[in-house]
Amino acid sequence: MKKVKYVIRTRGQIIKQRIIVYTVIIAILTIMSFLCVRTYKQVESFSAPVEVKEEAKTNEQMKIQKNRNIIDIQEILEENTGTPTKKTLDVDEVDLDFTTEYVENSELPTGTIQVKQEGVDGLQKMVIIRNYEGNEYTSEERINGEVLQEATNKIVEIGIGEGVNNYTPKKGDSIYATPEKVKIREAASRKSSEISEMSKDEKAVIMDVVNNNWLKIQYSNIIGYADSACFTNINPNGDPQQYFEEGVEYSKDVLLASLNFDMDLTKPSGLTLSQFQKVLSGNPQDTQNVIASNAEYFYYAEKQYGINGIYLASMAIHEGGWGTSKIANDKKNLFGYGAYDSNPYGGSYSFSTYAEGIDLVARVLVKNYLNPKGTEIYDGQIASGTFYNGPTLTGVNTRYASDKNWANSVFKWMTYLYNRL
Repeated sequence: MKKVKYVIRTRGQIIKQRIIVYTVIIAILTIMSFLCVRTYKQVESFSAPVEVKEEAKTNEQMKIQKNRNIIDIQEILEENTGTPTKKTLDVDEVDLDFTTEYVENSELPTGTIQVKQEGVDGLQKMVIIRNYEGNEYTSEERINGEVLQEATNKIVEIGIGEGVNNYTPKKGDSIYATPEKVKIREAASRKSSEISEMSKDEKAVIMDVVNNNWLKIQYSNIIGYADSACFTNINPNGDPQQYFEEGVEYSKDVLLASLNFDMDLTKPSGLTLSQFQKVLSGNPQDTQNVIASNAEYFYYAEKQYGINGIYLASMAIHEGGWGTSKIANDKKNLFGYGAYDSNPYGGSYSFSTYAEGIDLVARVLVKNYLNPKGTEIYDGQIASGTFYNGPTLTGVNTRYASDKNWANSVFKWMTYLYNRL
C-alpha cells in the first residue's frame, strides 16, 4: 500500500513564502518597466531624423506636390464631366471710347453735320473673363478697370434750319474749318504725324477725296490730310442760301429692293432724314416716344460712321424693347451696352442722353464687329476687327449675342421699318 506524505505548514511559513513571491513579482515588473523606457527612447532617437527630414522639404518639392494635385483634379474633372469647362482672366489695355454731344444749330440747313470739337479716345484697363468648354471659346465678360487716359468728347452741331444741305465733297471745292482747331496730317490716318493746324472758318481746297471721311487738302502752302467731318462747304462770310438744295429721296420700292438678310451693314440705308423720322415715328410699340424722339440720331450715325442706320435702330428696338427696358429707362442705354451675364444692370453703361449711346454703339460696331482688322473707317481711324465675322447680321450675331435667333429678331424689325416708308 502506497503511503501518502502530508506536509503541514505553519502560519509563519505561509506568510514568509508570500513575501518572497511578491518580491519576485515586483522585481520582474521593475525590469520590464526599465526595458520599455529604454526601447521607447531608442525608437524616438531613430524616428527624430525622419521628422526633421519631413520638416526640411524644400519649396520646390512643395510646388511639385501642389502641381501634382492640380493635375489630379483636372484628370478627375475630365473623367467625370466629359467636356471640362474653364475660365481665363486677362487684364488688357483697351480704348476708352469718347462720347459725342450733339448741339442743334438753327442757322445751319437741315441735314448739315459740323464737327465743333474732334473726339479723341482715351485708354483704360479692362478685365476680360473668357469662358471655354474644353478648348473651345464660348463667351466672355468685360469689366471696366482703371482709366489710364481720359477721352476727349466729340461735339457735333446739327442743322435744323430751313432748306437741306446734301453736299458731297469733290476735288477742287473750297471748304471751311468748323472746329476751333483742325489737325492736318502727313497721311490719311489719325495716327499719322501732325504737320499743321487750321483754325475755325479758315479756307482750304480739296485736292482729292481719299474716302468719305478723309480729304487731301491744300491750306495756304501746306498740303496734307484732314477729317472731312471737320469742314463745311458753306462760306461763313457768304450767303448760305446759295448752298441750299432739295435732297434726293429714293422711293420705297428702290429702298426695299436693297433689303435682304445678308445685306452689307456697312453700306448706308439710303433713307433721307425725313424718311428716318417717318419710319421711326408713330409706332404703337413706342409707348414712351423714345425711338421717335431720337430718330435723327440714327440718321446722323449713318452719315458719319458707315453703318446702316435702320439696322442700328432695329437693334436698339430689339435690345431696349422700344425704350421700355429698365436699362433703357434708367441709363438712357437702348442697347444694354456694357452689360454682362453675371450682372447685366450693374455692368451696363449710363449715358446723359439717348443720342450719346446711339453714337457710341454705332462706332463700336463699326470698329469691332463690321470691319476686318486694318480697315480704314470713320475719322481716319483703323478697325480693330476684334469680333469681326462678316458685315452681316449673321456675322454680328456670331460674337455679339449668345442667342442664336438674335439676327432673325433684328431683321424682323428692319423689315417692319422699311415697309413703313
